[in-house]
Amino acid sequence: MRGLETVETDGGMGPFSSSFDLIYLSLVIGAVSAAMISAIWMIRERARTAQKADELRISLAQAQTDLSRYEALIAENDRCYVIWDGDLPPHVLGSLASHVSALRSDSDLLAFGKWLDPKSAAEMDDAVDKLRSRAKVFECSVETRDGEMLEIQGRTLGGRAFIRFCVLADLQAELAATESERSRLAARSESLQALMDKLETPIWLRDSDDRMVWVNQAYAAAVEASDCREAIEKEIELLGTQARHKIASHTTHERPFVGKVSTVVHGNRTFFDITEARTSSGTAGYAADITETEAVREELRRTIDSHAETLNLLTTPVAMFDGDQCLQFYNQAFQDLWGLETPFLKNRPTNSELLEKLRTAGRLPEQPSWRDWKEETLSVYRSVDPEPRLWHLADGQTLNVFANIHPGGGVTWVFENLTEKYDLESRYNTLVKVQGETIDHLAEGVAVFGADGRLRLSNPAFRALWTIPEKSAAAGVHVREIAGLCKPSHDGPDGWPFFTSVITGYDEERRTHQGRLTLNSGLIVDYAVVPLPDAQIMLAFLNVTDNAMVEKALTEKNDALRKADALKNDFVQHVSYELRSPLTNIIGFTDLLKTPQVGDLNERQAEYVEHISTSSSLLLTIVNDILDLATVDAGIMELNMTSVDVIQVAEEVGELFATRLKEDDISLRVNAPDSIGRIVADEQRLKQILLKLLGNAANHAPAGSAIDLSCTREGEDIVFAVSDTGAGIPDDVLQTIFKRFESHAPNGRRSGAGLGLSIVDSFVRLHNGRVDVRTSQGKGTTVICRLPANAEIQADAAE
Repeated sequence: MRGLETVETDGGMGPFSSSFDLIYLSLVIGAVSAAMISAIWMIRERARTAQKADELRISLAQAQTDLSRYEALIAENDRCYVIWDGDLPPHVLGSLASHVSALRSDSDLLAFGKWLDPKSAAEMDDAVDKLRSRAKVFECSVETRDGEMLEIQGRTLGGRAFIRFCVLADLQAELAATESERSRLAARSESLQALMDKLETPIWLRDSDDRMVWVNQAYAAAVEASDCREAIEKEIELLGTQARHKIASHTTHERPFVGKVSTVVHGNRTFFDITEARTSSGTAGYAADITETEAVREELRRTIDSHAETLNLLTTPVAMFDGDQCLQFYNQAFQDLWGLETPFLKNRPTNSELLEKLRTAGRLPEQPSWRDWKEETLSVYRSVDPEPRLWHLADGQTLNVFANIHPGGGVTWVFENLTEKYDLESRYNTLVKVQGETIDHLAEGVAVFGADGRLRLSNPAFRALWTIPEKSAAAGVHVREIAGLCKPSHDGPDGWPFFTSVITGYDEERRTHQGRLTLNSGLIVDYAVVPLPDAQIMLAFLNVTDNAMVEKALTEKNDALRKADALKNDFVQHVSYELRSPLTNIIGFTDLLKTPQVGDLNERQAEYVEHISTSSSLLLTIVNDILDLATVDAGIMELNMTSVDVIQVAEEVGELFATRLKEDDISLRVNAPDSIGRIVADEQRLKQILLKLLGNAANHAPAGSAIDLSCTREGEDIVFAVSDTGAGIPDDVLQTIFKRFESHAPNGRRSGAGLGLSIVDSFVRLHNGRVDVRTSQGKGTTVICRLPANAEIQADAAE
């Protein structure tokens, strides 16, 4: 350090410059040394590189020689290589252009679609793609478009992928072709089996020992097997043993079996159309289900039979000929029309033979040229749309002959007999004329209008009634014009405006309308609007002026009679009620005068009191009868229906009537069997009926005679009969015995108001019974009341 300091003291910057120069000098020396060393190294390396390059040139020449030798070797061995090194373009070693005719040049080697068949090309494209992307090696045989076979191998080595194409030798090519054909046949067989497995028709294959080797799914389903393997292993047969033996005996190599066989499938009888062929390796067959076809065929047969039966029932003659013009079908009407024998028709004659036979029998129309007429008639077999023809037969019949062409050939002849039709038309025309004449001479006015509202016809009475000129009522005139012409005679809305609305309306329900009009002239007219067939309307008018006047008079008289009858009933009912109260008082005071408490009466007073009592009782009975009849007429009488002992009622009535009978010196005989039982009736009204009958009999029975009251059961009825031995009832009186206030007492002991039998009839009818009278002059009378024994018990019996 001391030395540095000395230099700095002595010379200023001198020591620093010397150090820098030293460093610089050192660097220069180092660089020169490095350059010299590098030069020496480069000289040595250049010598070594030149030596290495010579060696590489020698190696490259050797490699090119080897490559040429390998390529020549590859070409001699009919091989070709394609090598891929990364993403570089493929390198091709060798050539196949001279060996594969379908390959135009080596540049098309990887364009597989140009020289390989489509299947092989698709396989190669897929294999190359997998080789380069996933290093998946492959080896396969392919076929060119010209049928040449190649073996192709794909491999990977050191990151490279290469394919080797090798042209096969004759034996190898034949083996590859055979393998390819086997694969193709196997694929085809697999496709066919897959297709047959999807079919709904059972299919099976058998070997030469008649053992089942393959079936499809339809077969397995038909024999109810879980799958095809089970059907084969268990040898489940679709057809029965007898059917299989029949098929085996009829099947040969030259001729397969084809026939219809029935068997049971899933519990149902099924028809199959079986086809089984024999080959050198076994047999193959299939079963087409024709059950539905058989059902349709059977239905068709039944339909044809039904149609034949229907046609046979027709009265229209029908005959069918097939395409050979032979008779195929005929109905009974056809045979009856032409009078043909059954054996002749059963032999199926031709249409020409049939015409010849009918001509010989003189049944066909006479023709100027028979041959031409026959040819023209049979030309329908060649016609497209034949037209009907009229045949005028020798016996006077007229036939309309139709020929219907069958799509499959043949003709159906239909013979419509128009004889009756023409006769009916003639009769109809005559009838129309007669009806026209009849309508013209009717007293009623008639007009018929069509569906279009226009007049079809009218008669003179119609025109005279409405004062319409004949020209104005011509056919075709609209109903509105007729209405306008009739307006002066009647202008009300219920007249022609109503008729017009009915004639021109569109009502779905066509109804008949009736009514009455009063014309402005004073005439009274009854009208009827009547719908006719074909949507026509008929108007009919009848002048009923005189009848209406008579009817009005009768109606007024009837109303007066009804009012008088009602007034009479009201009067009788009112008077009856008004009389009952004082009569009750009179009877009460009369009975009181008879008692000892009032005092003793002399003989004359007692006689007068007795007469007053008897007359008052009789008057009260008449009043009560009138009230009962008034109640029945008003429909308010109530019946107290109960179960009544018939014998007890008869005995009670006899006891009640005993005093009256004793006064008249008449006895009563009651005849009622113990087994008669009971009756459902109003007990009070039943007693009243019997008392009225006994009273009527006692009034006409002679003194010292007997009255019979008999009670019997006849079926469901109880019959009460009261008989006397009086003079009987005359025929003129018998018709009025049930009328009210008709008294027939000249032959009786006592006269009355004539209400007894009327009340009996009313009460019996209320019980749903009936009354009969049997009488004979000089032998007496029997009144019979027949009542139902088991009538419904109801509170209100009045109707």
